[in-house]
Amino acid sequence: MTPRVRLLAVPLVLALATACGGGGATGGGGAASAQPAEKVKLTIGLFGDFGFKPLYEEYKKTHPNVEIVEQVTQFNDHHNNLVKRLATNAGAADIEAVEVGYVSTFTALPGKFHDLKQFGLDKRQGDYLDWKWQQGLSKGGQQVLGLGTDVGGLAMCYRKDLFEKAGLPTDRTEVAGLWPTWESYIETGKKFAAAKVPGAKFVDAPGEIFRAMVNQAPVGLYDAQDAIIVGSNPAVKKAWDLANQISQNELSAKLAAFTPPWNTGFAKGSFATIICPAWMTGFIQEQAKNASGKWDIAAVPGGSGNSGGSHLMLPKQGKHPKEAAELIDFLTSKESQAKVFKEEGTFPSIPALYDDPSIQSFTKPFFGDAPIGKIYSDAAKALKPQHLGPKEADVRTAIGNGLGRVEQGKQTPDEAWAQVLQDVATIK
Repeated sequence: MTPRVRLLAVPLVLALATACGGGGATGGGGAASAQPAEKVKLTIGLFGDFGFKPLYEEYKKTHPNVEIVEQVTQFNDHHNNLVKRLATNAGAADIEAVEVGYVSTFTALPGKFHDLKQFGLDKRQGDYLDWKWQQGLSKGGQQVLGLGTDVGGLAMCYRKDLFEKAGLPTDRTEVAGLWPTWESYIETGKKFAAAKVPGAKFVDAPGEIFRAMVNQAPVGLYDAQDAIIVGSNPAVKKAWDLANQISQNELSAKLAAFTPPWNTGFAKGSFATIICPAWMTGFIQEQAKNASGKWDIAAVPGGSGNSGGSHLMLPKQGKHPKEAAELIDFLTSKESQAKVFKEEGTFPSIPALYDDPSIQSFTKPFFGDAPIGKIYSDAAKALKPQHLGPKEADVRTAIGNGLGRVEQGKQTPDEAWAQVLQDVATIK
């Protein structure tokens, strides 16, 4: 899940260069499991609301000795803090959620996490999309370091009322027909801008548009040998140029994702479209409570793609690894993933659910009874996995900062691109 994500905003503090060895963590691999009658307190570190609270109550019915405490922080703080806590061998939760943009950073540190095979969780491999399972493995695939919660198959959410004011179609099929390509998406944005809808821009900001375009490419920011190819991959440069057209044509509301002004923008109707992986639907519903029936969901330009999704990992610092592993197994089960999707919107990473009638027929009145289950099942089926490099999040941050400089009028796209390439060259 990426319920509260801004991958292109704040750099990750990479303090692990001197702390990548195995062992040494408080409560390491030899930590004793609690006896059956012993009270066990498990902490779970999350970024935002994963929709787990009802699952905890269900779990405690069969595990009355287990107390579960969420430690929730903002997205960037969560990952930065985890880096520091692993480096100092102190302060990590029993279970830590890690978003896909950072997962390769942490799977590169197998000595800091329990191998879930120790607890029999390699049995879960057959449940998962193959590429999702692979993301949770150590390099070389010897260790299972994380079990997936969700995937972020893409769609586009849009405000029907704002489209109507701009003289644009509002039916989701017709809307999808406006933008088979990203170029046509921008042309639609120009039409929206020309209508001068009071208080509204076409899109929240260009950063997540860029991310979506890159994620649709066969190869992204890294090649399969873990070399950064930002400067040589034409798909990245094309996404950069198109994303900057959003700023240059004044289509952006300049609202950085997952900031207080962005949250307010939902309530005010400050933008008409937003990249919408499944987890975003829950966030929109939470932030725009007064807009039920005004939002709808259409296909994303360029076909499918993935944005977000998370894994649950087990730091060696925990005192009760066996019990924590059992909770990870429960929270990521087929039944649990289906329940969280229906309540929170995060889409399962277990393909057996995609043709389940209860998923296929699932709709949400808030989005005009859009067939959310079918939309995101189709998106997930069409996903083509992309290799993620070890400093994926740092590279995205450098690019996001460049997009921000263009949006703020501090640099031209060419100037910002030159600086991006310089910044990326320093990432090792």
